[in-house]
Order: sequence, then structure tokens, then C-alpha cells
Amino acid sequence: MKILVVGGTGLIGANVSKKLKNEGHEVVIGSSKNGVNIITGEGLSEALKDTEIVIDLSNSSSPEEENAISFFKTAGQNLAEAEKQAGVKHHIILSIVGIDRVLNIGYMRAKKIQEDTIKNSGIPYTIIRATQFYEHTDTIIAVQATEDNVHVSSMDYQPIAAEDVAQLIVKFALESAKNTIIEIAGPELTPMNELVSRYIKLTGQHKTVISDNDNKYMFYDFPKNGLVPEGAHTKGKIHFNDWIQS
Repeated sequence: MKILVVGGTGLIGANVSKKLKNEGHEVVIGSSKNGVNIITGEGLSEALKDTEIVIDLSNSSSPEEENAISFFKTAGQNLAEAEKQAGVKHHIILSIVGIDRVLNIGYMRAKKIQEDTIKNSGIPYTIIRATQFYEHTDTIIAVQATEDNVHVSSMDYQPIAAEDVAQLIVKFALESAKNTIIEIAGPELTPMNELVSRYIKLTGQHKTVISDNDNKYMFYDFPKNGLVPEGAHTKGKIHFNDWIQS
């Protein structure tokens, strides 16, 4: 089966592409380096010839609102138009758990536009909303640290390993289109401050976590449960401590 992976060189995309190739599928990497530009539309028609599945893992060059909205709106429209002409049978988007609850954040509005563009296109689709990745823990520490202290919210947190994300994307991509939103998260629900404290301890860092009750993530305001699934969801298999040790 021929599958186009847009953004197939990133953390998730490279892993998804590798897994699909290992299963015997023909994988086309949708990137400017490979002559496929989802903003200008260059190379899309050729890349989509005989393609049955499109996995969109693309991202804007900046999370800034204007940049992100322009990127996801243009890319979504170009992909939808080209896919309809090519007869694509399944379009998968990787999105973010909780975006409906924080549409005051520009990047989240941009991702919602990406989702809605495909939902309204008529192309069979599956939208996979994931929680934050384990791999983002270092970013939390870097962004929210002041010298040896790291200010971290006690809000609900249920991150997932990037390996599990890639595995679940492949699983759902090869199934029939769900034509709805599904959510994926890690196996463990815990306050964010406790998880970051555990990470710092297990990795031997000399930092102290200062717990806050302000429900902020990367300095953005969220509902206390804004980063975790509200209902039924699929859980990854890799536990946080096992991920650190590996």
C-alpha cells in the first residue's frame, strides 16, 4: 500500500515511516527536501498518485498565532484538494488532547482549523489527539526553571511516550477511517509537578521543583484537567519510569 507521510522526518514522522516500511508498505516522505511542498502545492499531485493513506504530521515553523493559523489553513486546504483529486481513502491527523478547552491560545486555534478543514472535506479521516510527550519533560524544565528551581503546576498530567504515539498512529492508519476524533494518552495519570520531580530525581539533576496551583503549562493558562482526556481513550504501554531508564 502506498502511504504519504507528511512531516515524515520529525520525531514521530521518522518512526512512523520506519514502522510502515518494516510492514512492507511503500512510504513517500512529504517534505520540501523530497520535492513535496504542502504550502505551495508543489509535488503534491505526483506524491499522491496511487496513494491510499495520508498521515499528516506536519507542523508550523513557529507556534506564534498568525504563523500557525496561516500554515495549517493553507496546508490543510492544499492537502484536501489534492487528496480528493487523487481518491485518497484515509487521512490521519495528529492533534492535541484538550484543544477545545483552550481555544484562547492561538496555536490551539490553528490546530482546530487543521482538524476542521479535513473533517469538512469529505475525505474519510481519523483525528488522533495525543497528550504531551514524555520527551517534552526537558522542555518543561528548561522553560519553567529559574536557576536551580523549576516552577511546575500540580495540574493533571498524562503524557505518553513518542514510541507509543508512533505505534498507535500506524495502528489506526491501517484500520478503516473512524471519521471522528480519538484520544491517546500515557498509562499513568499524575500531577505534573510529581512527574517532573520524579524525572529530575531519576536523571540526577540538581534542581528543586516548586509546586504551583496556577494550572499553567509553558506559561499558558489551562483548566486543571486541560491536558488530559475527558473520556474514553487509548493508553500507551510504556510507563514513565521505564522510558527514563531506557
